[in-house]
Amino acid sequence: MAINLQKGQRISLEKEAPGLSRIMCGLGWDVAEKSGGFLGFFGGNKEKNFDLDASVICLDGNEKLKNNADLIYFGNLRHASGAITHLGDNLTGEGDGDDEQIIVDLGNIPSRINKLTFVVNIYNSFERQQDFGQVKNAFVRLVNLANNREIARFNLSGTEYQGQTGLIMAEIYRHNNNWKMAAIGRGIRVKGLKELVELY
Repeated sequence: MAINLQKGQRISLEKEAPGLSRIMCGLGWDVAEKSGGFLGFFGGNKEKNFDLDASVICLDGNEKLKNNADLIYFGNLRHASGAITHLGDNLTGEGDGDDEQIIVDLGNIPSRINKLTFVVNIYNSFERQQDFGQVKNAFVRLVNLANNREIARFNLSGTEYQGQTGLIMAEIYRHNNNWKMAAIGRGIRVKGLKELVELY
């Protein structure tokens, strides 16, 4: 049975899934129903669809992004090592289940990469007057591709992220030669992915 992570909780992937090698990180969300004319920090949303973009920032031992090739997003779907593959951009978030999926081959991640940070931002959020207070049922989950078993899931509450346009959702990182996962759930206000990446 999958672990339901709480914000700030950390787990050992080796302990939860011995021999784990290939995982799928699924991210999903729904857009909250309009109510009463007031929609979050910006006071409304002019577009029907929310285009949320999931990305992976690959960090070194100093928690720095060394080059743009280590950023996996809709404009760079595959890491040069072949260890990380983004399965493509979902422009609306419609439908059940994962809205975007990222495949990670833990054994092939270059040794210089110490941490994978999974982030989501709202595309053109300022222009569209959209924020994460208008998003509900956001989650990130890890699946063992060897048996399609869900290892862990982290559900985020939308009300906590009123006015925020970016989310640092979770991290997978090396610790004593094993991989661990941390549920982060940190909201930030950024114009787009470029500003978010500049944090690193």
